[in-house]
Amino acid sequence: MTKSTIRQWRKGEMYETLCLLLIGAGIWFVGIALGSFDVLREVVQAYHLGDFIILGACMGVAICGASIRKSIIMRRLMLERDAAAAQAEAIARHDGLTGLANRRRFLEEVERVRQNASGELLAVLLIDLDRFKPVNDLYGHAAGNAVLCAVAERLTSLLPQGGVAARLGGDEFALLVPLTHGSEGLTRLAQSVIAAIATPINWSQNELKVGATVGVAAVSAEYADSDAILHAADLAMYQGKKEGRGTYRFFRSAMDEELRARARLEAELRTAIEQGAIEPFYQPVVALPHKEIVGLEVLARWRHAERGLISPNEFIPVAEETGMIAELSYNLIRRACLDARDWPAHLVLAVNIAPHQFQDVWLAERILAILTETGFPPGRLEVEITESALIQDLEATRATLTSLQRLGVRIALDDFGTGYSSLYHLRELKFDKLKIDRSYVDAITMSDERAKLVDAIIKLGSSLGLATTAEGIETDASVDWLSDQGCDFGQGYLFGRAMPKAEMDDILRGPAGDRAPVVILPEAVPREAIITLARAS
Repeated sequence: MTKSTIRQWRKGEMYETLCLLLIGAGIWFVGIALGSFDVLREVVQAYHLGDFIILGACMGVAICGASIRKSIIMRRLMLERDAAAAQAEAIARHDGLTGLANRRRFLEEVERVRQNASGELLAVLLIDLDRFKPVNDLYGHAAGNAVLCAVAERLTSLLPQGGVAARLGGDEFALLVPLTHGSEGLTRLAQSVIAAIATPINWSQNELKVGATVGVAAVSAEYADSDAILHAADLAMYQGKKEGRGTYRFFRSAMDEELRARARLEAELRTAIEQGAIEPFYQPVVALPHKEIVGLEVLARWRHAERGLISPNEFIPVAEETGMIAELSYNLIRRACLDARDWPAHLVLAVNIAPHQFQDVWLAERILAILTETGFPPGRLEVEITESALIQDLEATRATLTSLQRLGVRIALDDFGTGYSSLYHLRELKFDKLKIDRSYVDAITMSDERAKLVDAIIKLGSSLGLATTAEGIETDASVDWLSDQGCDFGQGYLFGRAMPKAEMDDILRGPAGDRAPVVILPEAVPREAIITLARAS
């Protein structure tokens, strides 16, 4: 036998048993030699039994000792197993970073209370952190983890006796608390939570500041399950977010109807995307000051069977939250490219891409596939990105934009002035155009401060070699002022509302039924061709 085989055999139960039997035989031999078993031998001989009975008894004692030892070992192993299982269960029911209960355990506690209708009434406080993502982006994940741990400690210190604190995931926390003092007690607790979380957190010689919005829902047997209770608290929290953040809201019955309406909207939206009921509309983009069409922005419109034409403000946020925005965007781009093939060859088509789509490493390839499928030239496509996309993952966004620009697609920074972009972003990401948000353009003729800001944006774009487009133009006075400041392009109801392809065909065709003549801009205006607007005033 090999050494390893001998070693394994020595560790086996057979080897252990043989050793104990030998020990028993040794005890018998020593006892016989020393006369320790003389009395016992007389008894045995009186019954005409041999000395081997004593040997068997000694070996039996040895085997009994072995059994006892084995039982002790098995008991110890079972205790260790139970301790390991309890530890694994604790890990599975607690958040690894903060030590709070996790979503699984929290839902179990809520469900237990919900089913015990005769027991003490409790309420759920759903807490979502405000301004947490900028902390992660500016200081790194270590700072974000420090914030989460600090928030967990503060929530634990505020937790009433008999309550449960949990981290549900990401920057979302929850409390399950008894209703000992009614709604007034919950109000005070919610206010205390908001105040505690708003206190700056010291980390690596920096003050990290976040806030919190709280949604409150009472635990009741009326709800279908614990998920429904948490959803109600989430709806109340979302209402607080809409009304300004840093506040708390109680779930009301009216919100329940809103919850059902939201569920219906999601289901109908999914069906509408599958059936192509959301179609592209087109709004003219014109060169200033002569109001000549240079391109069209693609805007989504939903033709609902009962509600008629639905604005994108109602369904685009839902599509983004539910992850349906990618399929919706690609469908719109494909249909718009097919429509635009019939229009003059130099007309630029501007499409909006949702911020989180820029995290898709295959975005450029997906757009190229659509351009190849439809035969639409990449040089006629302009992708618009909002400032909020820049702070999600700058490097991923940079890689995607670079891939698109290598294809020949132009990139515009949309809604400039409302987000987090900086000179660094403008320099590093190499945009082709800045679009000035309508909130600035609306007030340029009424507010000197807004006018100065718009003027500064135009000059900034000019200094960086970027064309500028002003959105939301509604008056000729705005056109005159923007033209004087050097703004290149304009967009708004003054030049035309968003319209379906058939109406846009009529405008581009002109009164004689032919395509409007193409006019090339002077060298001062970069890379744009102009189609004279037949109906321009």
